[in-house]
Amino acid sequence: MRWRLQMFLQRKLKISFLFLLFLALLVHLVVDFALPTTHRSCGCNTKASKAVDVPSGSPMLAGLKKLSLRILQDFSGSNGSLEKSSQPERVGLHERVGEPGVQEQYEEVNAGWIKGSKLAELFKHPLYNIPVPEVTEKDKLFVVNPMEKFSLRSSGSDEWVSSSKAEALLPTGKTAYDTYPTWLKFHIGINRYELYPRRDPLLPTLLRDLATQRIVSSVQKSGGTQLKLIMTFPNYGQALFKPMKQTRDQETPIDFFYFSDFERHNAEIAAFHLDRILDFRRIPPVSGRLVNITKEIRDITTDKKLAKTFFISPAGNVCFYGECSYYCSTEHALCGKPDQLEGSMAALLPDKTLAKRRSWRSPWRRSYHKSKKAEWELNPNYCAQVRETPPYDRGHRLLDLIDMAILDFLMGNMDRHHYETFEKFGNDTFLLHLDNGRGFGTHSRDEPSILAPLQQCCSIKKSTYLRLQLLATQPYRLSDVLREALAADPLAPVLAEPHLQALDRRLGKVLVAVGHCLARAAHQEKVLVDDVGSWV
Repeated sequence: MRWRLQMFLQRKLKISFLFLLFLALLVHLVVDFALPTTHRSCGCNTKASKAVDVPSGSPMLAGLKKLSLRILQDFSGSNGSLEKSSQPERVGLHERVGEPGVQEQYEEVNAGWIKGSKLAELFKHPLYNIPVPEVTEKDKLFVVNPMEKFSLRSSGSDEWVSSSKAEALLPTGKTAYDTYPTWLKFHIGINRYELYPRRDPLLPTLLRDLATQRIVSSVQKSGGTQLKLIMTFPNYGQALFKPMKQTRDQETPIDFFYFSDFERHNAEIAAFHLDRILDFRRIPPVSGRLVNITKEIRDITTDKKLAKTFFISPAGNVCFYGECSYYCSTEHALCGKPDQLEGSMAALLPDKTLAKRRSWRSPWRRSYHKSKKAEWELNPNYCAQVRETPPYDRGHRLLDLIDMAILDFLMGNMDRHHYETFEKFGNDTFLLHLDNGRGFGTHSRDEPSILAPLQQCCSIKKSTYLRLQLLATQPYRLSDVLREALAADPLAPVLAEPHLQALDRRLGKVLVAVGHCLARAAHQEKVLVDDVGSWV
């Protein structure tokens, strides 16, 4: 009897629960159909606004667009380091990038043109609108011959051959420019004065490609002290992958020498955005990416040496270590969780057989010895010697080197032993700021010796100085604009907050160093070399 009573009560509860669900659904449908059309949820694109007769510039549409953008920023900001988020969240970001509307927001964030943002206002400032000289045919890195097509294999570099082993032709010649892959447009756009334009419409697409394009080949890059991979995409674009070795909040131990430090993937990402904010534009575009070690490296690699270094750790994670000078061993293996690994994806420059580059030893190169000091550390008049030595005895090469020293000081990068230029342009061109992985290692201390070129030469471009002053003001604070730029990256947050705060402190020290030079100089123009004329 008791058992029958229990069964009766249970059935009654189930029926009541189903009835309540049905009633809630009915109420929801009635309310939805009763509301006016304009009050229903809709997309924030232009078509949707026309459908409900909302003017494109109305407060309502602006509010919806801001809400959509905030959702995207919150989502990308929540999937930061692998330790703080789950795999499904990261995959979700890549899937959402392809959705209508969301992709536009993604591109706007990467381009830095969000209305009301500090980054957008910064790039509108006159200091970021100083025109470059007119670019002639001889100032272009490549001049595309409309009657020719170039084989990727003709470069003589295996890195340019797809794993499909099909004969690959660059889409030049009679093919319309609009059909070129983004990486090729980026290469063609390089000229004597800049690696890419300030308002480059290709930049958002190129960053998205680096973060989402399917990887068809992964091989280890030869040389170097630490493991790096060359990733190839279906359209023959390539990227340099630097895997995650440290978490964002790990500082370089105080007893480490600068040449024994790890390279950091997030430093490469942050360096690109910082370089752009300083208006140098000398670092190739870099995006963060979450890579599947199994599917996107191990299963597709044709590098036999790399393939031999994969193993499963005792914790069940997929690991590999490759071959390199120092940090390639089981003790320094790179492991996924279980096979997901963060890394930076940097767009490769044109192959050196197609666009030769010259490597220059930095005059302020460190000794890379545990006890021996370099000459510039011992000779207070060292800059006078540099000024008399080609190529620093003419042109703006020395000033470009001082720009690079300022960038390195802001990042805390002590590992700048060489730099490169495109050989075609001779001495009259910009320096390439490559290999920035040892930046952003410490935030609690600064390294004043990085500023030696500025302190010893007491010269700086007027445009650089004015931009630094601007970035020290509240409306354009450096930490704020860099934080905003990095928020769009798939691996956001890219930098720990103390690193962003350290930027403002270091910027102040750069301005103090210039102030000391101005106080000692008999003529201000010897310190602030005018490169802006009447534009500001």
